[in-house]
Amino acid sequence: MSKKDIILISALQLLAEKGVHNTPMSAIAKAAGTGMGTIYNYFPNKNILINEIYVDIKQKEKSVYLSFDQNQPIKTQFEGYFTSIIDFFIENPIYFLFMEQLQASPIITEESKKKGLISVDPVVQLLIKGKQERVIKDIEINELFLFIGGAVLSYLRWYFLQKDTTEISCLNQTKMVWDAIKE
Repeated sequence: MSKKDIILISALQLLAEKGVHNTPMSAIAKAAGTGMGTIYNYFPNKNILINEIYVDIKQKEKSVYLSFDQNQPIKTQFEGYFTSIIDFFIENPIYFLFMEQLQASPIITEESKKKGLISVDPVVQLLIKGKQERVIKDIEINELFLFIGGAVLSYLRWYFLQKDTTEISCLNQTKMVWDAIKE
């Protein structure tokens, strides 16, 4: 593993646990077992480091959509997307903890946001197709995506606070979100 990768992994762990604003670069350097100079060689400041972690997680998020079969009905594709993105974050809770902190953060640059949007393009295309075929309500894509994302975020927050959950709760959430966006 490269020194840069060790820094990124250490930073993700600390930022998720202690918070973006409560984690100084010196703590990241210590956790990575490196000096401050080495960190600043890779990342001139903490915001650049945070943006790189954000983009990296969004790149990994793309794997959620690789199994999409565009020949499936729109509802089936949507259900697959919704449950897959939830599963992705359940399997990677540290990603969720990190990303949750950045929901409305000005730290994430426009460039990073654009790179992040590429990872969800299959979902955007599904929503566009659903609207065109009058399967999904004729509401702006950004608003639909905001609603769906909010449902994912709320479910994951609830999920991580529970001691016992069942698969049925995710299926219920999927059904309720689908019922809300379908025509």
